[in-house]
Amino acid sequence: MTFSIVGRDARTGDLGVAVASKFLAVGALVPFVRGGVGAVATQSYVNPTFGPEGLRLLGGGLSAEVISAHFQVTDPGIAQRQFGMVGASGDSVTFTGPGCHAWAGGYAGPDVAIQGNILAGPGVVTAMRAAWEAGLDLSLPRRLLAALMAGDAAGGDRRGRQSAALLCAGPGRGYGGLTDDWVNLRADDHAAPCAELARLLDVHDLLFTRPETTRPLAPEQLDWLRALLIRQGYAAALPAGPWDADTEAAAWALFGTENLEERWVPGGQVDPVALAYLQQRYGTEG
Repeated sequence: MTFSIVGRDARTGDLGVAVASKFLAVGALVPFVRGGVGAVATQSYVNPTFGPEGLRLLGGGLSAEVISAHFQVTDPGIAQRQFGMVGASGDSVTFTGPGCHAWAGGYAGPDVAIQGNILAGPGVVTAMRAAWEAGLDLSLPRRLLAALMAGDAAGGDRRGRQSAALLCAGPGRGYGGLTDDWVNLRADDHAAPCAELARLLDVHDLLFTRPETTRPLAPEQLDWLRALLIRQGYAAALPAGPWDADTEAAAWALFGTENLEERWVPGGQVDPVALAYLQQRYGTEG
């Protein structure tokens, strides 16, 4: 009783799922993603084994179509199941069992599978497809979320709203570049779960996106930062003049405390996004 989109960014190989439903904590059951392998959404009287098993079979080299056929002949409850799947090469499939509650259906094309059941109507899938196709310049999480919000605006789950989730993976996208797991956000019980996902993604991008540009701190910005570091207890005193090792150690501690370590730049450089956040949080006065 859910609508979802499974997608792949053809430019980067990133994979992900966005899902919403009138169901508690839909993110706990529907989305499954593995970087470099594929993504699966399993829903409608959900068979949660389809997620890990689908990823295992994709990782073994089977196509999404072959895996779909396998699920259809091995699951006795398949008539009420629905799922979508995209592989690492962009092959895709969507399946809607004949016993799914109306309106139920989906769309599959290169790099994308969209599906839903108990929807306001086919316009939900149509709106999601249009948003996906219009979002070529967006990052995968933003593109998936735009499609999900378009489906929500078109009526979404006709029973109402309760939860939503966004799960994405990509090569080295995760924390510290040490994992492929990238975005894992959930609104488990919320009056406007898609809007809450959008808010959470904004926070995620602030805290976990690496700098797109950097520049040296201007002298007045360096003076402001040193005053802040002293005021907040990261240093007892700091010298004036050029960037130095004591300022670097204190600034690194500040960035870590603020959960901005992914935006850290050493050597007196700064990420403008992080600087703007700190100035908004603490004020620009010394």
